[in-house]
Amino acid sequence: MKFIDVHAHLNMLEANPEAVIQAAEQCGVARFITIGTGLDDHSKIIEYVKKYQPVVFGTLGFHPHDAKDFSPMSEKFMREHLNNSRIVAVGEIGLDYYYNHSPQDTQREVFRRQMSIANEFQLPVEIHTRDAEADTIDILKEFTGKVKGLLHCFTGTQWLADQALAIGYNISISGVVTFKNSVSLRDVVKSIPLDRLHIETDAPFLTPAPFRGKKNEPAFVVHTAKVVAELKGISVEELAQVTSENAKRLFKRLDQNW
Repeated sequence: MKFIDVHAHLNMLEANPEAVIQAAEQCGVARFITIGTGLDDHSKIIEYVKKYQPVVFGTLGFHPHDAKDFSPMSEKFMREHLNNSRIVAVGEIGLDYYYNHSPQDTQREVFRRQMSIANEFQLPVEIHTRDAEADTIDILKEFTGKVKGLLHCFTGTQWLADQALAIGYNISISGVVTFKNSVSLRDVVKSIPLDRLHIETDAPFLTPAPFRGKKNEPAFVVHTAKVVAELKGISVEELAQVTSENAKRLFKRLDQNW
């Protein structure tokens, strides 16, 4: 039984990365995608994907919170490193109208710019969307047939799931699905085709039950998997196989031999 955590922030964890990776591997996590969010962590992503081979891969992108900091220098760094064979996607990119740490028009502009970069480099994207469903879908539709990817840490409506699936996007489920009040999310999970489904931790955030109150880490993805497998009416072992194959298919640069 081997999982891939398609979205974690290894550089944000308090524990030593080697210890975190080892603990996760003991729980069946074979690969990790550590996520870039902006200038503050991009150099760390490049360091980690080199240092922790062959199990750690990465992404580069500007989170919507940091869209206001996107600059020609930011784009130059991304372009210099997106051909790195261990950088598997552009992300975490998208829109966040809940916090509005960056102006909404700036978020949309930077989102579109990064979608264009993903298209140019023929890389998938990892999408963050919060309280911005319609605008997110509108922008994704502009790149239909050009860019593929997933909506990470999905907590949206059935409408958002249906729209994303219709234009070819996959959906990734985090520990939120284990929360007692996530009834509507669990209903959405039931509707997602198995071949479009992923699981993640978003570590160190959104720790699944029964570890609420602790910092999340990739080893805990198994607890999310148990809930998702039950919702889909399959074994955890089958879910591990299916979601791993989905990840290999979407992220072409992932090591295929594991």
